[in-house]
Amino acid sequence: MSIFSTGLSGLNAAQAALNVTSRNISNVYTPGYNRELTVLEDSVVSGGASVSAIQRQFNAFTAGQLNQATTRLEFYQVYATNTSQIDDLLADQDSGLSALMQRFFSSVSDLAAAPSDPAARQGVLGAGNSLATQFRSVSGFLEDMARGIDIQLAQEVDLVNNKADLIANLNEQITVTLARTGELPNALMNQRDQVIAELSEIVDTRVLVQGDGTYSVSIGNGQPLVSGDNAYELSVVDASDDSSRKAIGYRDSGGNILELEDDSFDGGRIGGLLAFRSEVLDSARDSIGRLAVSVASAVNEQHRAGVDLNGDPGLDFFDIGSPSAFANDRNVGTAVFSAAFGDTVDLTGTSYEIRVVDAGTGEFSITRKDDQSTTMGFLDGANQLTVDGVVLTLDDPGLLADGDRYALQPTRFAASQFSTALVDIAQVAAGQSAATGDNLNALALQQLQSTDIVGGSASPGGGYAAILGDVGNRTNIAQINLEAQAGIRQQVRNLQQSESGVNLDEEAANLVRYQQYYQANARVIEVGTVIIDTLLGLRS
Repeated sequence: MSIFSTGLSGLNAAQAALNVTSRNISNVYTPGYNRELTVLEDSVVSGGASVSAIQRQFNAFTAGQLNQATTRLEFYQVYATNTSQIDDLLADQDSGLSALMQRFFSSVSDLAAAPSDPAARQGVLGAGNSLATQFRSVSGFLEDMARGIDIQLAQEVDLVNNKADLIANLNEQITVTLARTGELPNALMNQRDQVIAELSEIVDTRVLVQGDGTYSVSIGNGQPLVSGDNAYELSVVDASDDSSRKAIGYRDSGGNILELEDDSFDGGRIGGLLAFRSEVLDSARDSIGRLAVSVASAVNEQHRAGVDLNGDPGLDFFDIGSPSAFANDRNVGTAVFSAAFGDTVDLTGTSYEIRVVDAGTGEFSITRKDDQSTTMGFLDGANQLTVDGVVLTLDDPGLLADGDRYALQPTRFAASQFSTALVDIAQVAAGQSAATGDNLNALALQQLQSTDIVGGSASPGGGYAAILGDVGNRTNIAQINLEAQAGIRQQVRNLQQSESGVNLDEEAANLVRYQQYYQANARVIEVGTVIIDTLLGLRS
């Protein structure tokens, strides 16, 4: 060991430290970059200093907390944004359903005051058309949102697959580099952790570090997304219980596609989309449909009790859609249900899952989607099953199989087919007789405005207010959750940055420190040179 080797080792150590400091400063704004630290040790060989490691300041636990906080934030962001759109639509005071229902019943009041007046009759038809059009408009808006969610799900699934492929590729590169150089490739590890962070924005992600340094990534109920250098795909498939909507499918190692339940995704943008669809969008569509059916059925029933201007019995004033029943694609049996409205007062404004308990006895379990409550039902002698205001008729009980499932959506599509059935003002049945000036039926129609025709417990206005209140409450809760989660995420982000982020003031101080370190070691070598020159001069 000599003064030269000691000074040279110090120069090399100082140069390495300056390089690391320079890299930290250069990447201060690089997403996913983790600050590096030069670790020095006493060199046995040179008697000076050597670099034992370039240490990445990465805390896996804190990073996992940040990813989880991000997952929840993205979930609430998607949920709140979409819920507020429905809230804004339904709360519109000028063109909303509430105003148009009031206008319709107001026109009926005008008709009661002048039952033979053509203008009053035209006013009723016009108000009825406007109300039906608005119901279809609201239904169309909600259906567009449902289709938009399907499109967004496909886009998010593509992103998940791309990031899974990238993680698998980075796993392989890190393994190869480590085996070749014996050193951890910090840049590749930063890239991989950044992709994990981006993946957590889309879907709830769990990461397990393997013994060889690779990441195993799982989602949902533990389905592996990445294992070593292998990536597994997600796909968007038709839901088995309703082909009109999309679900997330998982392709396993055998190439088989497994449909994942919506509630297996409880975070990220995918989780937010699925939760919004099942908790808010489906509920709003079902409730708006129930309101449409309730109004149409009550008006039709009362209108048929009257007599029109020609002395003929009143006809249906409105047309409305029918209930929908779907057989699950996985059913063993091939039996099919047809659905029709029974007593519409019994409609609940939710959907159902119907499962065959005993095909031989015609026993079924009926589960409500809103509260998951279950009741039992049996086929009657006409092969019919009545479910809360809907009559289901089975084509052939012999085609049932135990465990078969059916989805019943009594009112989800009803409002989309809401229209005025009458075409002539003379068909408006204002009276209950052909006598001139008879307004008894118009008065009875007017009374429906304050009658509990929605579920037997709410008037049309009250029923709509309940829908608006439910959506508004969900919007407020979602916004509160979003703001709270944003605060939590920022706190975790601050903690993560305190551990792994680059502090420019600290790095500037390090530059000065390591520069002085470099200069001091250069001075050591210079002194050594002077000593040697002096010694050589003495000998000469």
